Amino acid sequence: MTNSIDPARLTPQLLDVAGVVTAVIDTGDPEAGAHTAADSPLPLLLLHGSGPGVTATANWRLVAPDFASSRRVVAHDQLGFGATATGEDRRFGRRAWTDHAIAVLDTLGIDRVDVVGNSMGGAVALSLAAAVPDRVRRVVAMGSVGVQMPLPDGLDQVWGYTPSAENMERIMRLFTDDERLITGDLIEMRLEASRQPTVRASWEAMFPAPRQRWLDDLALSTQELTGLRQPVLLIHGRDDRVIPLATSAIPLLGLLADVELHVFGGCGHWTMIERAPQFVSLVSDFLTA
Repeated sequence: MTNSIDPARLTPQLLDVAGVVTAVIDTGDPEAGAHTAADSPLPLLLLHGSGPGVTATANWRLVAPDFASSRRVVAHDQLGFGATATGEDRRFGRRAWTDHAIAVLDTLGIDRVDVVGNSMGGAVALSLAAAVPDRVRRVVAMGSVGVQMPLPDGLDQVWGYTPSAENMERIMRLFTDDERLITGDLIEMRLEASRQPTVRASWEAMFPAPRQRWLDDLALSTQELTGLRQPVLLIHGRDDRVIPLATSAIPLLGLLADVELHVFGGCGHWTMIERAPQFVSLVSDFLTA
């Protein structure tokens, strides 16, 4: 990995996105538009998952600099998360997150993108491809939901999180197969983020029990999935305890028209963290194929 980009370009800025103050990382020049030369890489939209205390920065910090060395990268805190959380009573769910992602692209003047989505963000990436197919060229969905499946116990625990150091450590250990990644600094960073009053209020409103209904909401219909024509790369950790391979990526593999699947053995839910160099190489090769 190169990581040669100026870190300042990966600092989120607050933008008005369809009336919602939204934290957005944008490494490109907004005045330059989306895509100039025919052989230039498309902008890359990164969509984070739904873990407690998550932000675009926390999710993509290890891989965004490498992607940004060759293309414009956009990553926003989705509705209810990070600096975009307001604590206000609002509707969450796949449609709301999809519409918000479209509004981010509109605000930045971006016409067409490649999209990488993690977990919940994978469902939003697939949903974006279905909603505005002319604006999405290729999709990478990692540890992704987006298909009808029973609520995994690991995801039920994640969505049932309440702020405490003990609970955050337990949730962090669910995400990864490599416990060396679970440092005190990581636990403290995510814990403090989850304790922010606006974030906590939004979190409590987002996934109340019974939680199967929220997973069902993130599932695209069979018609939507079989109708997607964009190339899709599915990436999954074999030992994912939050979104199991057998009930997510395998069914998606049978429904998507143009799809390939890469599985990392000895890897949990955080493939972009546990296998960062391989992840960057795999995604870059797929997007430039």
